[in-house]
Amino acid sequence: MNVDLLRRLCETPGVPGHEYRVRELIEAEVEPLFDAIEVDPMGSLLCRRDPRKKVKQPKRIMLLCHMDEIGFLVSHITDKGFVYVHPVGGFDARNLFSRRVVVTTDKGDLKGVMNPGGRPIHIATPEERKKVPEVGEFVIDLGLGEKTKDHVKVGDMVTMDEPLIEIGDKIVSKALDNRVACWLGIEAIRALGKAKHGCEIHVAFTCQEEVGLRGARTASFAVKPDIGIGIDTTLSCDTPGVPEQDRTTEQGKGFGLHVKDSSFIADRDLVNEVEAIAVKQDIPYQRTMLRAGGQDGAAAQQAAAGARAVGIVVGTRYIHTVTEMIHRADLEAARDILAAYLKQA
Repeated sequence: MNVDLLRRLCETPGVPGHEYRVRELIEAEVEPLFDAIEVDPMGSLLCRRDPRKKVKQPKRIMLLCHMDEIGFLVSHITDKGFVYVHPVGGFDARNLFSRRVVVTTDKGDLKGVMNPGGRPIHIATPEERKKVPEVGEFVIDLGLGEKTKDHVKVGDMVTMDEPLIEIGDKIVSKALDNRVACWLGIEAIRALGKAKHGCEIHVAFTCQEEVGLRGARTASFAVKPDIGIGIDTTLSCDTPGVPEQDRTTEQGKGFGLHVKDSSFIADRDLVNEVEAIAVKQDIPYQRTMLRAGGQDGAAAQQAAAGARAVGIVVGTRYIHTVTEMIHRADLEAARDILAAYLKQA
């Protein structure tokens, strides 16, 4: 399993609208795997692999893998050098206390720390200690004081500064949502090898998913797929304090065959088709539904005249934090089902 690739993907900064460094990494990695590669006007990387056998009307199958991670954009810099930010993506402010961050500027990356404004614990009132600040109350300190404005501009990207680690059977990192999908978009095609597939494969590494599936919409209109496969993480709430009916997935039980969320309902026949392949090839899986949230498969389903769509997802604990956790076996199962489906399509 290519953990080094996943590490490089996760540790490379790329928030909505600023995915360029992730895109450059992927482009260098996939160049031998596809017959055509281009960057669309929004910044998504569109890769095409032609059929490897003659077919009159090959199906156009699109894998959608968003590149962006949740993060921030600089919104204001005070005269004393404190940096305020706007979030791009959904944050729970309870997870933002005392974080190390990276501010990506035109001159390079700057290390900093993020904390909420206000009095620290030693001088805070009991009421202040109970309060959870809003995201907009957090500030970043780069240690540069008044010189901060010489380096940082409004609009600069801010990401969490955390390395990928391996613990037991798990992988933990920031940005597994959704560099997991980027990894799968690469490794599933690599696993195809010289297979004589009859479909035309499009892998779109999309931008701005975390702010509304934006890149997936434009990419899907360009490709006009017959089948769209949204590849993403999903919740794995198999942890203390969550009722059994809200777990979504359980780690170690295989890839998630995604049936529904608030953005789409998967094609019933396509769900059954993928399930049959998983059963036949003994690839562990679990059907999944998500009460809220969406993913890029919805954009493919609704583009142009429409497409059949399904989701292939990997259950993730502690999602939208710097401690996102996946099980290796679930990631491998997702890779294997994608390669198996494409081989027979």
